[in-house]
Amino acid sequence: MRNVDAAGLGIGDNYPTRIMGVLNVSKESPYDPSVYDDPGEAAAYVDEELIGEGADIVDIGLESANKKFEVLDVEGELERLDTAVETIESVSGDAVFSIETRYHEVAEAALDAGFDMVNDICGFADPEMPRVCEEYDVAVGKMASPPDLERPGAIEDVDDIYDALAMNGLTDKTIIDPAFGGWSEAKTVEDDRETFDRLREFRAYGQPMLVSINRKNFLRSLADRSTEEALPVSLAATAMAIERGAHVVRTHDVAETLDAAKIADRFTPDRIADPEAGLEQLDVHTPGEATRHLDRVDATADPDAAVARVFELSGLDRAERDALADLVADWPAATVADGEEGTLLFGTLAALRGLAAAADDPLADRLAALAAPE
Repeated sequence: MRNVDAAGLGIGDNYPTRIMGVLNVSKESPYDPSVYDDPGEAAAYVDEELIGEGADIVDIGLESANKKFEVLDVEGELERLDTAVETIESVSGDAVFSIETRYHEVAEAALDAGFDMVNDICGFADPEMPRVCEEYDVAVGKMASPPDLERPGAIEDVDDIYDALAMNGLTDKTIIDPAFGGWSEAKTVEDDRETFDRLREFRAYGQPMLVSINRKNFLRSLADRSTEEALPVSLAATAMAIERGAHVVRTHDVAETLDAAKIADRFTPDRIADPEAGLEQLDVHTPGEATRHLDRVDATADPDAAVARVFELSGLDRAERDALADLVADWPAATVADGEEGTLLFGTLAALRGLAAAADDPLADRLAALAAPE
């Protein structure tokens, strides 16, 4: 996993989760507490509510990406950039300042004016964006999107989201973002939930990951909460996202999200890594996650062989125990531990599925669930 330096701020597995606070200088943005068009008031908000509460990064949006609004052109964003620049010049606290845009011209102007990184909500749909970010040697958030500057994040299928992140390549300092939220009429809460379920797959890109899930509908609808009531569900999902591989969490609720991140950082299992030896433990829990890594290294193997499971079988009689022991003997990647109080069966999914298929009745009925795909 590559670690990224964002103006001196380390992002990646080797660092704590970074909190990205949000400021909008767009009147049409839907979340009122973060919207300011006066630079002085905006700077006070950043100092008190974002940096003051623990934000490492301040992401400033020039327009709402809500599909209900007309998309600003380059000139429209550049007009609003003046407010953003005046704001960061008035901020007294220390943070990495990120400009949210879809245009390379705006990114370049912002970087010239003192911004530290870019948050591209159209995922390099502007093919000049990666060039600008590389020339300025800055970190860049890349949100999965179609090759269309007017349709940020408008992708439904998780496989398409994964593939979209490859559009126009990745810079060494790219932070990927799988794009949660209702960016298109066709995208459903179930699409977002599947993306969250499969979040670890995006680690196969080997780049740090950013998630923006704060008070999103796919979470609050599970608990039947309004946006105003949705902070607890956001915090629960934040901890889960970090355990699944997120490195940056974009949020309007900085202090509370930072607390959730501290808990997640403490209890997320360490991944073994020895950079000098070129050794890294991959975060693989499912065949789908294994498939992504196989694709990345252009290798062919059974992804079921990369994932292990442990099962307990209760109530086996002596004949069934003996039959299971005989069966496991033919599968080196499976093991049975038969004790007085029960029987444990463990091994790779490939071995366990093969074992289940080879079993005779009545043991076949006991093991049938092992053959079911994950």
